Amino acid sequence: MRILYVEDDQEVLSYISNGLKQEGHNLDTADNGKDGLFLATTENYDVIIVDRMLPELDGLTIIRTLRGTDNHTPVLILSALGEVDDRVKGLRSGGDDYLVKPFAFAELLARIEVLSKRNSPQGNQQETRLTAQDLEVDLLSRKVKRGGQAIELQSREFRLLEYLLKHKGQVVTRTMLLENVWDYHFDPQTNVIDVHISRLRGKVDKDFDVSLIKTIRGAGYIIEDNP
Repeated sequence: MRILYVEDDQEVLSYISNGLKQEGHNLDTADNGKDGLFLATTENYDVIIVDRMLPELDGLTIIRTLRGTDNHTPVLILSALGEVDDRVKGLRSGGDDYLVKPFAFAELLARIEVLSKRNSPQGNQQETRLTAQDLEVDLLSRKVKRGGQAIELQSREFRLLEYLLKHKGQVVTRTMLLENVWDYHFDPQTNVIDVHISRLRGKVDKDFDVSLIKTIRGAGYIIEDNP
């Protein structure tokens, strides 16, 4: 998912941002309400997370402004203000959910997932299951199976496999992987892709007769559905 996170506490911002990126999400951040509103109104996001108390423009004003421009992107409010009246005010301002600080990171992830599903129109929901031959990937539960055998993947490995499967039958270049899996818009001049492809093959292909992840020399990688 592409997420906007508006938070003025640099320590919290860094912690949550790193966690979301490790989970494979694309993230934009702002440390004040004015910059946050600018990003929210000029870019497209799946979910927006806003702290309630922000410099220059508070979180509730951001939400009211978005709703006033017919922007219905799901918004999760984070706040140390946890009284019932505070939560009600946040929701009545147009927020879709309200999470009181301190909170567990796992709960934040769960609420983001729920909000993203809520935003998917009926009849046009995002694909939640990806397959290639005997490989199955459930994007909601994040479970991977091949030939009925469960495969445990790290967060980045899962995101890499997901991207390859979403482009099944197409050659995926290194540049595409850097930009969409690692969120790099430059070549870091490292072997990070080779290392992760090797690890992924060790889990997805090693114990099976057919190798799904193929290297197209000088071009990139491909997963083909046909043996």
